[in-house]
Parts: sequence; C-alpha cells; structure tokens
Amino acid sequence: MPLNIPNILTWLRILLIPLFVAIYYLPQHWMTPHDANLIAAGIFAIAAVTDWLDGYLARTLNQTSAFGAFLDPVADKLMVAAALLVLVKLNRVDAMIALIIIGREITISALREWMAQIGASKSVAVSFIGKIKTAVQMIAIFLLLYHDSFFQQINAQMLGTWLIYIAAILTLWSMGYYLKMALPQVRNRI
Repeated sequence: MPLNIPNILTWLRILLIPLFVAIYYLPQHWMTPHDANLIAAGIFAIAAVTDWLDGYLARTLNQTSAFGAFLDPVADKLMVAAALLVLVKLNRVDAMIALIIIGREITISALREWMAQIGASKSVAVSFIGKIKTAVQMIAIFLLLYHDSFFQQINAQMLGTWLIYIAAILTLWSMGYYLKMALPQVRNRI
C-alpha cells in the first residue's frame, strides 16, 4: 500500500465516518441539536472535499495507485451509506430513497468488479451523469445533515429533500447507463 497524500486523504475520509456518526449518539446535554447538526454537516463537508481533493492530487502529483483506485470508491460509499443511515434514523430521508442510493452503489460496485475481472472496466468508467449524481447527492446530504435554515430564509431540510429526490432519480438513471454500457459484455459471457 503506497503511503502518499491522496491515500492519506482517503484514509482520513474513512476515519471520519465513526466520528461523524458518533455526533448523533453523544448525550444530548453535551451539545444542542443545532450544534450536532452543524458539526456533522461540517465533518461530511470535509469528507466530500477530500473525495474531490484526493483524486485531483493523485492525478496532479502522478500518485495514482491500484490501491488508491480501490480504496477511494470504498471510502465514498461508506461515507454516503453512513450518512444516509443516520438521516433515515433522524427521519430526514425516506428509507426507500436510502435503499435506492445504497442499492445502486452496491450494484455498480459489483458490476465494476466483474467488468474489471473480464478486462472490460473501461465499459463502466465514471460517466458525466455519475459525476452530476455524486455532486447533487453530496449537496443534498450536507443540507439534510445541517437541517436548519440558512440566512433565516433558505430551509436546508426542504432544499435537501428536493435534492435527494433528484439524486435518487439521477442514481437510477446512471445505474441504467452503466448497465447499458455493460450489456454487450454480459451478452458475450452468457
């Protein structure tokens, strides 16, 4: 396992998961609900930024590695799944939306693994729709974690709810796209 800046950032993202989840399990007299939301949203924002930053640095510093290519999407999926489970527990996200998003992540991860094994991983490389889905999903989760209003006028919960529904639609769309791209390889293997 190469120890470089991108991989350290990915490990940091993984280490932030229990910290982020623990915020909502601390005794209520330790902090106000607003403070818990603010801290959890901040931790999630740091994780989202490191997701972008580790990939950028890996390419810029020419520090890409097979281990980093494996670990980065695992860290992303763990963070998103943990956030969605917390949001379901807090009644801020419908369980069906969480199931769609987490189910898609598992399905596409398995598809990518299988496609890599048969030497056709380029067929399911990250697409533009996948990048849009990720951006909308990350913003939605941040807003749903924050939960309060911005500038006393912007309702983060309402905006986050709209965005998580859009993210779920983009999730299904991108899953369909990836499955369509893999279909020729699937047909050849049957």
